[in-house]
Amino acid sequence: MRSFTGRDILSLNEFERQEFFRVFEIADRLEPIARNRQNTDLLRAKTMVTAFYQPSTRTRLSHEAAMHRLGGRVTGFADPKTTRAGDFYQESLKDTVRMLEAYGDVIVMRHFQAGAPQEAAGWSSVPVINAGDGWGEHPTQVLTDLYTVLRERGRIDGLRWLAVGDMRMRTMHSLGHALSQFDCPVTFVAPPADALFPGSPDMRMPEEYKARFARSGLDFREAEHVEQAIVEADVILVEPVIQPDYTLAHHEASEEARPSTPANYKITRELLAAKAKSDAIVLHSLPRMDELPQDIDTTRWSRLWQEAFNGVVVRMALLALVLGAVE
Repeated sequence: MRSFTGRDILSLNEFERQEFFRVFEIADRLEPIARNRQNTDLLRAKTMVTAFYQPSTRTRLSHEAAMHRLGGRVTGFADPKTTRAGDFYQESLKDTVRMLEAYGDVIVMRHFQAGAPQEAAGWSSVPVINAGDGWGEHPTQVLTDLYTVLRERGRIDGLRWLAVGDMRMRTMHSLGHALSQFDCPVTFVAPPADALFPGSPDMRMPEEYKARFARSGLDFREAEHVEQAIVEADVILVEPVIQPDYTLAHHEASEEARPSTPANYKITRELLAAKAKSDAIVLHSLPRMDELPQDIDTTRWSRLWQEAFNGVVVRMALLALVLGAVE
């Protein structure tokens, strides 16, 4: 197994099976620190730089919380418009990264352009962690999802997944890459073109990713309605189909009424009670629209808040590994 020290975390397509378990092993070791709301001095001599070109709540704050839990320092920006990277000058990614690497020991980047963190890693002498890049990937979120499943179900192999939402989303791409390393059949349910309203885009898994998944041996299929797959699902991963364009630098709030999510792509309390396995678990990276009503939060299926907590733990593990505090 390759060392994590000094390594970029850019895509789960680059992960080998044993590397997932190494991250989860370190997460288990560090989890009591977060659970007991303590801090340690494991990374007391290190600084993390955040470069978030798109809005973020959970991903940015959980990385920052993880670094604080490990005793490290945090600097960076949450809105590029407040910096020369996003104001009148629109500073190049190269120049920004060459500057940021002088300010810290690891860079955590979210960007509206797919491949931007990979480009940043080419300019940076310190590790770069991809915190979501356009329609590309979101590796730390899917590591969080897998770790949550492992904690809640005691295993990953042998569980059937149902993934519902917009398959253009970076989370879904990382999920497919990750599950190819496990014995986990997955069914993707997403709207075809015009399904939400006239002119709505095709949200099914892009052909390029299906080709990659097929080459990597992922056992996957597609369905048109959640009811076609929910009965056999052990893990139900839900994402919105009503959402902004991830390739835009900034999202402006719209006063227009948002369309509602059709039943085909919605997981409700009633559907879970009628169709789901009693021990199935529901995950959602949040924020949510109406695809996952809040009344499921108090059911036995929901693991949303465990998932949110585990996001801190997994990112603690990644930071400790790439900064060489554990080997």
